[in-house]
Amino acid sequence: MTVAEVMVELAALEDPKVRAVNQQHGDDHGVNLSELRAVAKRLKTQHELARQLWATGDGAARLLAILICRPKAFEPVELDAMLRAARTPKELDWLVNYVVKKHLHAEDLRLTWVDDPDPMVAAAGWMLTTDRVRKQPEGLDLAKLLDVIEAEMKDAPGRLQWAMNESLGHIGIEHPQYRARAIDIGERLQVLADYPTSRGCTSPFAPSWITEMVRRRQTV
Repeated sequence: MTVAEVMVELAALEDPKVRAVNQQHGDDHGVNLSELRAVAKRLKTQHELARQLWATGDGAARLLAILICRPKAFEPVELDAMLRAARTPKELDWLVNYVVKKHLHAEDLRLTWVDDPDPMVAAAGWMLTTDRVRKQPEGLDLAKLLDVIEAEMKDAPGRLQWAMNESLGHIGIEHPQYRARAIDIGERLQVLADYPTSRGCTSPFAPSWITEMVRRRQTV
């Protein structure tokens, strides 16, 4: 399919109700994600088409591009440009989780992004940092990460604050030697302490989250 043909198909899937819900979360497309994934499954991997779809700037087209691209085929400088062009939380999350984390230069990009003055870019760096805290902590200075979180998370913009809080939570969950300090930082900063949480779900407030996840692991 050509880009024009894909865009016609995406336009046909547009649902005003889906768009209205997505806009409440900062996203700018009106295509049901299950239907979008069905389109991706049919198209299969088409890296050049993915590049062209991303270049349209359309929200649904960009998410589709992420689903049909070949992550390791991007150059690091290309991923950096794509991240800086991402406009919505969903674009940021999918680009980092589905593409950057699979790239051979993910660690180089993490180091480039984590201290970037653009909070959306820095959020991506912290998302990659959380992934390392969970899966490959060797070589990370966890005490230094806690120092940065303690000093900067309270006043960080929303998406960056959320990403830093995820790192704080996973340091406390995965690394017992830092658990007490992670909980103490969360208690003092009170970040996300009032976040609305549905019945049966775990609060993202770090002290509650850490305590509950540790309890679950101990009862397995």
